Amino acid sequence: MTTLIGDSIYLRALEPSDLDFLYELENDEALWRVGNTLTPFSKYILKEYIDNSYRDIFEVKQLRLVICKNGRENAIGFIDLYDFDPQNKRVGVGIVIYPDQEKQKGYAFEALNLIKNYAFERLKVNQLYAGITEDNFGSIKLFEKVGFRRNGVKKDWTLSENGFKDEYFYQLTKIPTSNSE
Repeated sequence: MTTLIGDSIYLRALEPSDLDFLYELENDEALWRVGNTLTPFSKYILKEYIDNSYRDIFEVKQLRLVICKNGRENAIGFIDLYDFDPQNKRVGVGIVIYPDQEKQKGYAFEALNLIKNYAFERLKVNQLYAGITEDNFGSIKLFEKVGFRRNGVKKDWTLSENGFKDEYFYQLTKIPTSNSE
């Protein structure tokens, strides 16, 4: 079973040719609030990040994969696994499709399903989770469509230009817990 190839997109490792795309995305201030970033990244730092991206998720506890349309090498987004905890069999997930003209085409849905299958089948985790601010309606809809459930609220968690926002805690478990409805 190939877990990283879908009908419309595939997920691949970072390549040196992704530097300009990564630089543009990481330095888009509109995205900083979802990534908890306050400062821009230099190309030097991002090149070092790409050069070290070969390191195993069991060692560095994170993995960034590039989202590409089938038959093409150029990136349309990234999907990240972070805070990998093999002992408790859980990992966080985040996704971005970029630029905007690639959104609303089903790529994020397909990528999230691919990474879900990869995490459950290859990494043997029992749970994926994500934090989504209350006003990120697109992400809320996406994660719920994939099967994630909102299981908590972090009140006044994220500061924005309009004050504090709640962050919803979403989870998807492979094996239903005793607390499942």
